[in-house]
Amino acid sequence: MKIKTAFLATALALGVSHSALAVVKVGFMLPYSGTYTALGQAIENGFKMYVDEQGGSLGGEKIEFYRVDDESNPAKASDNANRLIKRDQVDVLVGTVHSGVAMALAKAAQDTDTTLIIPNAGADMLTGALCAPNVFRTSFTNWQPAYAMGHVAREKGYEKVVSVTWNYAAGKEAISGFKQGFEEEGGKVVKELLLPFPDVEFQSILTEIAALKPDAVFTFFAGGGAVKFVQDYASSGLGKEVPLLGSGFLTDGTLEAQGESAQGLLTTLHYADGLNIEKDKAFRASYSERHPNMVPDVYAVQGYDAAQLLDAGLAAVNGDKSNKTELRKAMRNATIDSPRGTFTLSAAGNPIQDVYLREVQGKENIMVSIAREKLEDPALGCRL
Repeated sequence: MKIKTAFLATALALGVSHSALAVVKVGFMLPYSGTYTALGQAIENGFKMYVDEQGGSLGGEKIEFYRVDDESNPAKASDNANRLIKRDQVDVLVGTVHSGVAMALAKAAQDTDTTLIIPNAGADMLTGALCAPNVFRTSFTNWQPAYAMGHVAREKGYEKVVSVTWNYAAGKEAISGFKQGFEEEGGKVVKELLLPFPDVEFQSILTEIAALKPDAVFTFFAGGGAVKFVQDYASSGLGKEVPLLGSGFLTDGTLEAQGESAQGLLTTLHYADGLNIEKDKAFRASYSERHPNMVPDVYAVQGYDAAQLLDAGLAAVNGDKSNKTELRKAMRNATIDSPRGTFTLSAAGNPIQDVYLREVQGKENIMVSIAREKLEDPALGCRL
């Protein structure tokens, strides 16, 4: 302790600030193996790209990175989080993709008063009933894009819609959001169809949809399930008679595999290809140069913005990471100049952001219009 104190005193005498001696430790708890590997890597890539653009610092402080594979396994989430919090003593947690893992990560962060930035997981509860002063999100809630699509569906004149998803939290939250947006404008969800997760045998579902004869179908699937559903929907002939609508994850990262069956599909998300935003053009060019074999996608954007958010907080406290109250206050009050378009945070810590209507054209989700401007999640149950 005497050596450390003497070192600090000497440094201050030489004109070196206390802040200059500090390092901010950032712990990535992301999927580095399994189904979501590419998503985790894109988030880390985006975060580090922003830090590199600032010369390796945020808020004037050098950044050290630590990483743990969350394995997309909720049962291991607490142990994995504690490796970063207790073993590595990180100042900030960044994670994750899987909502079940994120729920456990949020609890670990709250138990230890560690600042947490969620760069993907869309579970409504994370910035709803489980909201906390130290928890932030730079992505979305499952409610947001789906709610926006509900309004789009009514604007297109659809009156009766059937919804279909897996029987799990993300899907049911998306269906709820769509239903709210659609029915408050006078539409009616006439049937909510659920499949066991991760079942991809859709024939009976498609037969039931054909019998119900809705004006449109709204769906929430991602990954391999999204590929199979879109292909099966087109093969059944329904695509020619009943338009298929979805949250953006239906076609994000899946277009290559979906091929011709995805052409013309409409989805809603907080990011799109073809945004006429200078920040986005610069971001995409820089990301493509750094990672020529990866697409500058929504996951990379969310990681990039997580770093921007932390930068805003650290800058406000002159790099004093110990001043958690003011750092978090500054983060919550920040305006983020994102590739997706400028956004702010709600009191619950969730982005208030534009949600875009996109159309599949070739291998891109091209922006058609802004489906809902500055859409704020209702944050049900949040008591901040």
